[in-house]
Amino acid sequence: MPLLIGIALLLALLIKTFLVQAFSIPSDSMQDTLQRGDRVLVDKLTPWFGSEPERGEVVVFHDPGGWLEDAETPDPNVVQKFLSFIGLMPSAEEKDLIKRVIAVGGDTVECKKGGKVQVNGHPLNESGHIYPGNTACDDEPFGPIHVPQGRIWVMGDHRQNSLDSRYHQELPGRGTVSTDEVVGRAFVVAWPLNRWSLLPVPDTFDQPGLSTAASVASAAAPGAMGLAGAVPLVLWRRRRLTGGSTAG
Repeated sequence: MPLLIGIALLLALLIKTFLVQAFSIPSDSMQDTLQRGDRVLVDKLTPWFGSEPERGEVVVFHDPGGWLEDAETPDPNVVQKFLSFIGLMPSAEEKDLIKRVIAVGGDTVECKKGGKVQVNGHPLNESGHIYPGNTACDDEPFGPIHVPQGRIWVMGDHRQNSLDSRYHQELPGRGTVSTDEVVGRAFVVAWPLNRWSLLPVPDTFDQPGLSTAASVASAAAPGAMGLAGAVPLVLWRRRRLTGGSTAG
């Protein structure tokens, strides 16, 4: 029996470390998608194979620095700490956040008061996931912001109750989060049972041209640099040929 218990605990620890981890939702910033007290399961496996966060995904990430400095950290007892360590209970001590990815590296994102969030010039239809009665960004308009490679721009679904990327633009990264800080994607609400549901990517993030615009913008920079370098060379060759012809 002790051996079986030991194997079970070891398996739980391995699953929590490399496969799936449970997290508890501590606030209302992701309503109505997630409610305070929900338990979500987070995929930690695919990042090991180089998977990067994608637009529309709900992700858990470590505090990039300064986002949760005023937040109170719970003080669990010894049993809670142990169960959390092996993955049988959601983490209570770690300062983690959960938000929706709006833009990824290479994207340009902005939102003007009274308007919609735009990614690479394409407006997002967010009526299916933002909190009823909320506006896209009227409480804190922003942008345009160019998201550097290896970083993401995140926002809560309860826009008027979420201290997300918009409110941390004075920090290093201008409100963006490094993908190295991302724990993984939340893919299912596992508890309570009457709240069980998957967390799919909203259709608006799959609209045609959204990714193409970012790819074109990224490719345009090297092309422009090449063109800038080629123009002087062409002019020099033309001047040389013209000079040779006149002298002859």
